[in-house]
Amino acid sequence: MEKFSYEVIKQDSRTGARAGILHTPHGDILTPTYMPVGTQATVKGVMPRDLKEAKTQILLANTYHLYMRPGDDIVKKAGGLHKFMAWDKPILTDSGGFQVFSLAKLNKIKDDGVFFNSHVDGSKHLFTPEKVMEIEENLGADIIMAFDECSTFGADYNYSALAMERTLKWLDRCYAAHKREDQALFPIIQGNVFKDLRRESLKATLPYIKYGFGIGGLSVGEPKEVMYEVLDDLLPLYPENVPRYLMGVGSPDCLVEGVYRGVDMFDCVLATRVARNGTALTHDGKVVVRNGAYKEDFKPIDPLCDCYACKNYTKAYLRHAINAGEMIGGMMISLHNITYLNSLMADVRQAIMEDRFTEFREEFYKSTRGLYRKYD
Repeated sequence: MEKFSYEVIKQDSRTGARAGILHTPHGDILTPTYMPVGTQATVKGVMPRDLKEAKTQILLANTYHLYMRPGDDIVKKAGGLHKFMAWDKPILTDSGGFQVFSLAKLNKIKDDGVFFNSHVDGSKHLFTPEKVMEIEENLGADIIMAFDECSTFGADYNYSALAMERTLKWLDRCYAAHKREDQALFPIIQGNVFKDLRRESLKATLPYIKYGFGIGGLSVGEPKEVMYEVLDDLLPLYPENVPRYLMGVGSPDCLVEGVYRGVDMFDCVLATRVARNGTALTHDGKVVVRNGAYKEDFKPIDPLCDCYACKNYTKAYLRHAINAGEMIGGMMISLHNITYLNSLMADVRQAIMEDRFTEFREEFYKSTRGLYRKYD
C-alpha cells in the first residue's frame, strides 16, 4: 500500500460535497477537515494534548517562519517537526510563498526565485523552488506545498497571468527537486479571480497532481461571492481521486460553502486570532465575549459544545479574563473555537454520509441567525 492515498466514501447527490479518507504515514484524515494553524510549530495558546481532545486531525505549520526561527536545520536535528513540536498526527507545511510576498520588508520577484529581506532582522535571503523543497524536506511534514506566487487581489489580468505562469514553471522545478517519498507534494493552482486563468492553471497542473492539490490566492481580500464564483467554475474540472485544499479559508460559513463546492481541506488562523480578541464561534453565530452584555452572563460560550472551556467557564469569567489581559481568556476561547470548527466539519461529514447536506446547509444559516452570510 502506498504511504499516501485518498478514497471518496460518499458523494452528495445534489452538490459538490463529498466525504473521504486521506491516508498518511501519521494517520488517517477524515474529510472534509479543518486544519488549525501552528505557524511557528505551535497553535497559539493551545497545547497539543488539548488539540487532540478537540479532535484535531492535522495541523499546518509555516515554512517561511520556521526557516527564519529557529531554522529548518534545527528542526531537522530535532528529528523533524513531529518530534520538535510533540505532535504525532499528520502535519502540512505551506511553501512560505504567501509570507514572502506579504511579510518580507522588501522583495524582488524573478523567474529564478524571490529575493527578500527578513521581517525579523532585515537579513537578505533567496527562496527558489529548490530551496523551498530543501526546507520542507528538513521540516519533515507529511504534506508539503509547492512554491508559488500568490498575486494580490486587485492585481490586473496581465500580472495575474504572469504570476500563474511563473507558478507553473516553479512547480516543475519543485517536482524535480523533491526527493522524500514519505512526503506528499501538493501543487497549487493560481490565477487570481480570473476564471480563464484558473482553468488554465488547473489544466496545466493536472499532470503533477498525484496526492492532492491546493487552491491558492483566494480569501485574500476579494468579496466572498467572487471566491465562490471562482470555485463554482472550477468544480467540474477537478480530478476526483485526490483531496482539494482551499488555502487560508476557515470562517464557519466559508467552510460550509467550500464543502458545497467540492473542497475537502481548509486552514485558517481565524479561529485563534479572533479568540485572542474575545470572539467566539458558536452554533448560534459569533459571540463577542468581551462586550459589556456578557458582564453578568453566567452561562457557557456555547451550550452545545463539550470543550473544556464550555464545561468549566462562563461568558462572564472569560469576558473578565480577556478585558484584564489574562492569557486564560484567549486560551479558552481559542480551544473552544477549534473544537467548534472540528465539530462543524464532523457534522458536515455526517450530513454528506446521510445524503442530507443541502438540508444541513440551510439549517446552518437558520441556527446562526444570519450572523454568517450565505451566497448562492
